Amino acid sequence: MSICNTAAVCPRQAALCALVLTFPLASPLARASTAPTISGTPATRIEVAHAYAFQPTAKDASGGKLTFSITNKPWWAAFNSSTGKLAGTAAHTADFSDIVICVSNGSARSCLPSFALKVVALPDTPPVLSGKPAATATVGSAYSFTPTARDPNGLKLTFQIWGKPAWLNFDKSTGRLYGTPTAAEVGKYGPMGIEASDGYYESSLPGFSVTVPSQGASLPPSAVTIAWTPPTENTNGSTLTNLAGYHIYYGSTQSNLDKVVDITNPGVASYVLSDLTSGTWYFALTSVNTAGVESVRSTVISTVVE
Repeated sequence: MSICNTAAVCPRQAALCALVLTFPLASPLARASTAPTISGTPATRIEVAHAYAFQPTAKDASGGKLTFSITNKPWWAAFNSSTGKLAGTAAHTADFSDIVICVSNGSARSCLPSFALKVVALPDTPPVLSGKPAATATVGSAYSFTPTARDPNGLKLTFQIWGKPAWLNFDKSTGRLYGTPTAAEVGKYGPMGIEASDGYYESSLPGFSVTVPSQGASLPPSAVTIAWTPPTENTNGSTLTNLAGYHIYYGSTQSNLDKVVDITNPGVASYVLSDLTSGTWYFALTSVNTAGVESVRSTVISTVVE
């Protein structure tokens, strides 16, 4: 190739153009991850000693793994970062504010609106406790008494007793007092007291005593002890689970049992009728369930009061 000199006629220089490569660019919006969704309405009020629980509903459109977080968590509550569940039981009144639960898929997150939680005191409603223990226990025979108890606050009750003799046992979970005295336990025991507590309020039965007469000793002539075996089945053979108590019918003639004792404690298995006048007395027993349905009367028995 020859070089063009200034005397010759030469072609113009070629213009060198830059090579431009065009690449398709994705939109920044298309690259951004879609935030997960979270919903739910947590309770904002709970009573002391009652369980609190809230779990939000969360979804991720891309099916990614979700992780939950919380700020200003109540100190008594536990939080599950895998499910977002907030749960616990507060023992004391308190106020908690600006609680926020969030969910994240690793790229974006969403949060519930902040909320407050108030822990309030229990209503001033102590346990309801009733029942009357039998005043006499017989040597060699089982003695048993279980109070009827419920808690208006819906809490679990525990029981305690004071003044209990060694031959009697006590169940702190049910309040049952039971035992079988021997001849060595002849005597009068008491006063005793049974108390039920839900951890915040208490109720007590009136004080009572239990007498174990010596073998050969008897009650005053005007007193009669009626004892029975509590029923365990209904008339159709099904298990009896709602026994409420008993009615003792008695009178001075077999055809006219015009007196009645209403026993509202299903744990009682004996009862002492006192101040009976001299003569023959007749007795019959029925059982009653919580619906107020009464069984047919037992066989009539009689005894002579001197």
